[in-house]
Amino acid sequence: MKVAIASDHGGINIREEIKSLLEELNIEYVDFGCECKTSVDYPDYALPVAEKVAKGEFDKGILICGTGIGMSIAANKVKGIRCALVHDTFSAKATREHNDSNILAMGERVIGPGLARDIAKIWLSTDFEGGRHENRVGKITKYEAEHI
Repeated sequence: MKVAIASDHGGINIREEIKSLLEELNIEYVDFGCECKTSVDYPDYALPVAEKVAKGEFDKGILICGTGIGMSIAANKVKGIRCALVHDTFSAKATREHNDSNILAMGERVIGPGLARDIAKIWLSTDFEGGRHENRVGKITKYEAEHI
């Protein structure tokens, strides 16, 4: 598995925690920044990650900002992306099993580093169930193909 990861200035600390987790799990990753604590624009980091995941250059992506909201909105503008904003372990598992999410967004000002690690670990290790969920995800893919 290959993961693209990025944050804006509001998500640097959690991004470092997740990078450490990825190393512990022997998961290859590329860090797309940012490298400063001064204000930056989250789309400048979310969109490149989303484009690389959509093109298949990375299997999954992880985005972190202050709330996770801005990153998830930006990432979901890219065709083929199903970015889930997650702040609990149940949703981390469910979004992989039921929605086949390919990008995880989290908010550093919402959750702490321990919970962020738990969420990411569950999200990274959970497979898509398919079945009845495949039809639902297929409807989203079909809509994108016809309208975006």
